[in-house]
Amino acid sequence: MENDNLKIDNFEITHSKLHMVSYGFGATINQFFQMAFSALGFYFYEVEIGLNVWLTSLGYIIFAIWNAINDPLSGYLTDRPFKFTQKWGRRFPWMLIGGIPWLFSYILIFFPPDVDPDSGALILFIWLVFTTCLFDTFNSLWWVNFYSLYPDKFRSARERRIAAGIITPVGILGVALGGIIPPLLISYGSKQTFLYQAFVVVMFNVVFFCLAIPGWRDDKVNVERYLKKYRESQKNQSFVEAIKLSLKHKNFRVYIILNIFFSAMGFCIQASIPYVVRYVLGASSSSQIILQIAFLTGSLVSTPLWIKFANKVNNNRKVLIFSTVMMIIFTFPLSFFTGLISLFITLFLWGFAYGGMWSLMRACIADVINESIVISGKRQEGVYNGIMQFFSRFALILQALTFAIIHGLTNFDEEAPIQSSEAIWGIQLHFGIIPMIYMIIGIAVFWKWYTLTPSKLNYCEIKIREMGL
Repeated sequence: MENDNLKIDNFEITHSKLHMVSYGFGATINQFFQMAFSALGFYFYEVEIGLNVWLTSLGYIIFAIWNAINDPLSGYLTDRPFKFTQKWGRRFPWMLIGGIPWLFSYILIFFPPDVDPDSGALILFIWLVFTTCLFDTFNSLWWVNFYSLYPDKFRSARERRIAAGIITPVGILGVALGGIIPPLLISYGSKQTFLYQAFVVVMFNVVFFCLAIPGWRDDKVNVERYLKKYRESQKNQSFVEAIKLSLKHKNFRVYIILNIFFSAMGFCIQASIPYVVRYVLGASSSSQIILQIAFLTGSLVSTPLWIKFANKVNNNRKVLIFSTVMMIIFTFPLSFFTGLISLFITLFLWGFAYGGMWSLMRACIADVINESIVISGKRQEGVYNGIMQFFSRFALILQALTFAIIHGLTNFDEEAPIQSSEAIWGIQLHFGIIPMIYMIIGIAVFWKWYTLTPSKLNYCEIKIREMGL
């Protein structure tokens, strides 16, 4: 596949930075919801509601399995042209259809029936499963199309890095708000305050949704090019055939593994924060803000530096590996902090490394999709992103099982205001050491088997232009 003598214009820029910012507000919304839900959801049902930890974990597992089913289906469905998508755009209409109800379904998660957690455990369990699955259904329809739009809209290597450098800090705004706004509104021991935060989160995201609409519109020339090729070669491809073809793609399989363990690390650390603040530090919920500020400051400071470094090196694989190794180094100490100041410093350094990995993950999946187009002769961003999301939900299962097993083994008591030293050590384990192990596994697989070098990617971009895709 490699041909070092073939060169193309890797510096072509077709969209303004303001347009990239508008597109990036989608990342703000997604990260806002993900941050708030991953930090509060499990804790809310286990501690505030009092639902048994194994029932809470089972609810999360069912939610993850449902997500795994509906994501590839959403990708396959939305890769096909319909009359309304031919008129209004390939991705944009689906983002409205899924995005609007997705915004408001978040509220239901924090509005469970007011029943006793023991006698009414089944009711609470069903509510957890129903509301999270509903939330995820709409999220999948939106998410698959939002991420599928990225490699189609931003086509050159340089434009993708510039877009990633803009989208990442715009997305971090969502992380910041998700880490700061809910802790300001909730109070440990008050279920009603968790509902208040849900309303406020949704109100913020409605504003970001409106700001994002201009950036989400499809480029007409790309839609027309896709429709032409679809009529020629993609009419009869079944869902099963599309799945099989994508899973034969080695670099895609490798990326999936990295993404699973990257997501598992993030879910474990974010979901651990309320436990750490309440039981390890013995502080109020507002202290979560201090920890989030540390991580966010590190990410915001580092993102432009990582993008500049990536443009200089011109090797997404190398930079991603470097940033991940750095993040592994700073994840380990999270299990051994001695106070708020030391934890603040560690999370700042962790966030610094996270900014690089987060930026390069987006660029790498775009590279993988480029290779898939050359291999298959088809644009199937929806299928690829749907399958990626399918497997990423194993990260939720890992997080849920990690918490359930550790809380069970260390005798965590959700009703106790003060936990035993054994239970506190369990919290620190799923805050640092275990997420570190997950990332070591992911990056080891990526380093060993991911093969997309700059020369291979250059070849792919040339072939895509030759194929008119």
